[in-house]
Amino acid sequence: MHNPPVSISLSSYGADLVRQQGQGNFVDLLAAAGASRIEWREELLTTEQPAELAARTRAQGLQSIFSSPLELWLVGQSRPNPALAQTLQRSEAFGSAWLKVSLGHFTDSHDLSALADVLGASPVQLLVENDQTLQGGRIEPLQRFFTAAEAHALPVGMTFDIGNWQWQDQSAAVAARQLGRYVAYVHCKAVAQRADGKLVAVPPAMTDLHLWEQLLKHMPVGVMRAAEYPLQGEDLLQLTTEHVAMLSRLGQSRREPAHA
Repeated sequence: MHNPPVSISLSSYGADLVRQQGQGNFVDLLAAAGASRIEWREELLTTEQPAELAARTRAQGLQSIFSSPLELWLVGQSRPNPALAQTLQRSEAFGSAWLKVSLGHFTDSHDLSALADVLGASPVQLLVENDQTLQGGRIEPLQRFFTAAEAHALPVGMTFDIGNWQWQDQSAAVAARQLGRYVAYVHCKAVAQRADGKLVAVPPAMTDLHLWEQLLKHMPVGVMRAAEYPLQGEDLLQLTTEHVAMLSRLGQSRREPAHA
């Protein structure tokens, strides 16, 4: 039986290192570490050429996700962010099958038929993530959006960022129960509070892995998952290999026939 697909968000290696080396220089590392997907970070791009990155990932047998800080809905606008169409095109140029964005300011007056038109013109699947903001990091607006998107049969999935819920004091367990069936991609991220009170992403402890196992029970079996926490050390290949293997094991017990 195939292992679930594991991605690495390139932000995990630190913004300075990624900008210095270029995102394409991590393709071989991820392939050697056993990852099946790579997450490009729009905010960390420098001089990278989309066609070159797309070719490098294809040559290594990797698929890619394009992560953009774009908010799907802007304040006071009923139509989706006008930059969405261009960002979908950019994702396709990078060879990505998925585009990850944030929800933004969704209200019930938003024009989902306009969103359907934009999505219908692109082969890239849209993934909407819970971010760390008041408007896009709480369960209720995301639940309203995905319920409406489902009613309109929109090809939209959710990126469930496990750690981001803490920025808005939301329960990841409650979120998984209410939103789990929409999830197509899981950002795995443990969170710690620094001495100054700021929340930061950290690698998982055993207690985090146990929590993640429980959350995955509410999501599709074998759902794509990614590391989005610091992967920093002397031997990045060994470190990445260990974390890819660890993330691929999450939820494996559910691959047995389950009781209803």
